[in-house]
Amino acid sequence: MPFSAFDESAMRRALELARRGEGRVEPNPLVGAVVATVDDGGGRIIAEGWHDRFGGPHAEVVALDAAGAAARGGTLYVTLEPCCHHGKTPPCAAAVIAAGIARVVVAAGDPFPQVKGGGIAALRAAGIEVETGLLEPEARRLTAPFRTLVEAGRPWVIAKWAMSRDRRAATPPGADRWLSSPESRALVHELRGRIDAILVGIGTALADDPLLTARPPGPRTPLRIVLDSEARLPLGSALVRSLGDAPLLVAAGPAAPSDRIAALRAAGCEVWQSQSPTHAQRLHDLLRELGARRLTNLLVEGGPGVFRTLFAAGLADEIWQFTAACEYSTHPAAAALPIIPEPPPFDVEHESHPGGDTFARGVVRRPAQ
Repeated sequence: MPFSAFDESAMRRALELARRGEGRVEPNPLVGAVVATVDDGGGRIIAEGWHDRFGGPHAEVVALDAAGAAARGGTLYVTLEPCCHHGKTPPCAAAVIAAGIARVVVAAGDPFPQVKGGGIAALRAAGIEVETGLLEPEARRLTAPFRTLVEAGRPWVIAKWAMSRDRRAATPPGADRWLSSPESRALVHELRGRIDAILVGIGTALADDPLLTARPPGPRTPLRIVLDSEARLPLGSALVRSLGDAPLLVAAGPAAPSDRIAALRAAGCEVWQSQSPTHAQRLHDLLRELGARRLTNLLVEGGPGVFRTLFAAGLADEIWQFTAACEYSTHPAAAALPIIPEPPPFDVEHESHPGGDTFARGVVRRPAQ
């Protein structure tokens, strides 16, 4: 049976509501729900809900509680299959059944092994009409970080950089240190405040002495990570000096000197060490470690060497590319400026011009399975 125009508008509203939990619900998925009365002439939304924070009530329960007795005989639109197991909260499928809902429209199934079709099966077993697949691509995109964590055992990786029009990743001596505009940097700080971890290479840490914090703070305080094979990060760096503001993990390699590791640990840093011999293998190891910690979103801010490894390994999922209007190819110092490598092909989901920059954001294309 085809979905109606009202069905689609109600599900779009549920998707819009789900985004309100971004940065607060992880490692849980973003989920939105709408309760409506539907008839041949259309429909009317009577209650809404979304998963607002990890450990808090799920979207379906919030919407059903808001609807109260009016939910009986109604339709529930939900962006993800209702859960059917006891986790931080009771199963949502049971709440849907108890509320007397007659029809449930689900955008996408839940890949979590303890759910994965079980929620839909429980609803149907209770005599509820269940329809699936409405706006499924949009719903799967919304939950892509959660799906990557569940299915691949690693966080969703966002590669972000700023560059000149000729792909230089830094400005020449004497120029403003910032390639991107204040408006672009504000977007990045907002992103930092809702992800789980930020990663840079030791080259960037030494050259820029960054803080890698969100300013102003967001709902999350990300773990700061430095890829530092030989544990060279200075104890006087801004990253180490700001340990009271945000945690820091130094990802070292097998050849890192034991005295350097001991010194970083004594200063309060966490040092995680991979025994793999290559940069690419160590990056894979690190992402598996972050997945085991249930970190859902990782922001990679460079530099170019890290991006080359990331792209070659096929580990980038999302691209945030800021291109400034400047160009340095004819500058005397151009040869010394680092160059951003070409990213993998990505489908642009958003393009804008903050402060005169060109900002392109999109998802990396994956080969057909």
